[in-house]
Amino acid sequence: MRTVALNTKLVTMHADLSPDRRLHATGGQARSLYTELTRNMATRAKPDGGALGAVVEKFVAQAISEAHQKNSSPEQVIRVKLESLSEMTGGYDFAAVIAAYWRGHDTGDDSLKSAAVRWLRGEYSTRTDARAALGVRTIIDDANFYDQLKLLARFTTMAGYGGLLVCLDEMVNLYKLANTQARNANYEQILRIVNDSLQGSAAHLGFLFGGTPEFLTDTRRGMYSYAALQSRLAENTFATAGVVDTSGPVLRLSGLTPEDFFVLLGKLATVYASGTPDRAALDDQAIEAFMRHCANRIGEAYFRTPRTTIKAFLDLLAVLEQNPGLDYRQLLDQVDIAADVNPDLEPLPEDDTTAGPVPRADDDDELSTFRL
Repeated sequence: MRTVALNTKLVTMHADLSPDRRLHATGGQARSLYTELTRNMATRAKPDGGALGAVVEKFVAQAISEAHQKNSSPEQVIRVKLESLSEMTGGYDFAAVIAAYWRGHDTGDDSLKSAAVRWLRGEYSTRTDARAALGVRTIIDDANFYDQLKLLARFTTMAGYGGLLVCLDEMVNLYKLANTQARNANYEQILRIVNDSLQGSAAHLGFLFGGTPEFLTDTRRGMYSYAALQSRLAENTFATAGVVDTSGPVLRLSGLTPEDFFVLLGKLATVYASGTPDRAALDDQAIEAFMRHCANRIGEAYFRTPRTTIKAFLDLLAVLEQNPGLDYRQLLDQVDIAADVNPDLEPLPEDDTTAGPVPRADDDDELSTFRL
């Protein structure tokens, strides 16, 4: 998805959620996610990340070019361009930081340019440091994380790009939050994003969330536990029996078929043989025998959740490569395959608020819950 976006002149940002990176928090986790997103900002010219400075530089270069055409000063063109941002939440300071970057560019002050990029990346932890370096009174923190993404999306269009695509993976980390209040606060942030996207309130900004089916459909801890999200993300009831609807907000990824898995194992064997298929330790017949062994052990789960199966296959290749005289048939019965189970998706106890104080799973809440 990021590759397609880059080829259509979009700017992309991507990050994985973790216990230290969330959409909503009060202990710096949301700012940490924003910092990771800006670090991984990519354009077609810089697909590996670190493109924030290049985007700002392109905006300044276009302003200089436009000023020469209009026989005006670049500072005046930049001020006119950024005037529309002042109407948005946090837009005034955002525009002031971009103007500071221009002053550093104009005067050759690299420290001022560096300070502006640091502020845009959310790397200032105190307002005092930001004010001393740039003269602004605010910083990017947990409270304005999403508003800053809106500003960045609008700014990328001013720099000549088509918009901003934010890709967030490992959304199951929200599902794993044991604190109900913290989990619902993150789901409220997702609801805000969904509403803005469906209603057109967030211009030039798109989101791609990646998560497991349980994260979406679990009515106790998943997004379906939040009634407002469940109604908005409900799938098309007519898209059944193989009928696909890709116009909705939820896209289900189909699992691998046995044929897909056979091709995958063949490619793994080729990669393990340094890209030379003739040197592969296992041929097609051996791969079929390995797949039959896996099917006899755990059934169809071997290709639908193939993580443990692939690990066992690579272990088998490693042994055969280091012991060329061995026959794979001698080792096949020793390959232990178990169904891939994610312990993070195991159900919680029947009630999160058991008698007595609930241990705090994070620093997101200031109150503990009691039951008398």
